[in-house]
Amino acid sequence: MSHLLSVDQFDIQSIADLFALTEKIETAPRGTYKVASSSVLTNLFYEPSTRTSSSFHSAMARLGGSVISINDVSFSSVSKGETLEDTIQVMAQYSDVIVLRHPDKGSAARAARVSKVPIINGGDGVGEHPTQALLDLYTIHKHKSLDQPLSIALVGDLKHGRTVHSLLKLLRMYDVQIHLVSPPGFLMPPELTQTQDVWHRDLHGCIQDVDVVYMTRVQKERIQDATLLQQISNYGISLELMQLARPDMILMHPLPRVDELPTCLDADPRSKYFEQTGNGLLVRQAIFYSLFGMPIPCWRPVS
Repeated sequence: MSHLLSVDQFDIQSIADLFALTEKIETAPRGTYKVASSSVLTNLFYEPSTRTSSSFHSAMARLGGSVISINDVSFSSVSKGETLEDTIQVMAQYSDVIVLRHPDKGSAARAARVSKVPIINGGDGVGEHPTQALLDLYTIHKHKSLDQPLSIALVGDLKHGRTVHSLLKLLRMYDVQIHLVSPPGFLMPPELTQTQDVWHRDLHGCIQDVDVVYMTRVQKERIQDATLLQQISNYGISLELMQLARPDMILMHPLPRVDELPTCLDADPRSKYFEQTGNGLLVRQAIFYSLFGMPIPCWRPVS
């Protein structure tokens, strides 16, 4: 079964294959790759989403498929007490692939154990968000060579941000110096860190030296401690900090943003976060193409 649950299912070669396919889709006339004309996607989102749900929907539509959208489970049988496992087994009867977002870490793996169709992890709590990490890496790939040494700062709520958890795993495959920038209460989980990583309390300590700054928002919905929120209340990037950065540095953010990324930076040519969202559509088209248009998907099967 071709579930896509974690970036651990990729290696350098499979990433290269996926990115080569993404580039073909990006440059081809729209409508070239109608490989999903008889396929149905279920978007099953237990948490709010704009970019992930919409880009998966658009990706399937552009490949000729159709979509069942469940973006508010309060209007589904979940409100009656139906378990995740039962919902998955029902929706697998109606669709050929399910994209799942759920607040519980490990929920995608739970779904995969009972599903007869592929599950794509659209974010499982503070666990992983593999397709977001792939589109982030694709954005870096388009502007920086992954074959050369790079220096990347991951900034903000590194404890609760699943996007940085998955991205960091992918970056470990390459020659990348990692700068972890956060207050003490928002550190990257220790199981994801290595001794060569450099921790900074704020961006002043590294922004002059990095090729990529990857900002994240505070995951307020996952934090109960008000004193912890105060620790990160004014944490972010500014016009003044951008003036210290390299001319060829790129600024990224998975969005949505709150106060950590001011709109005055949108016009800076180094800001790539809206381009990221477009890359999300392309990478997710490539993922569906890999499922429906190739004998074997780019990623390894779940062990």
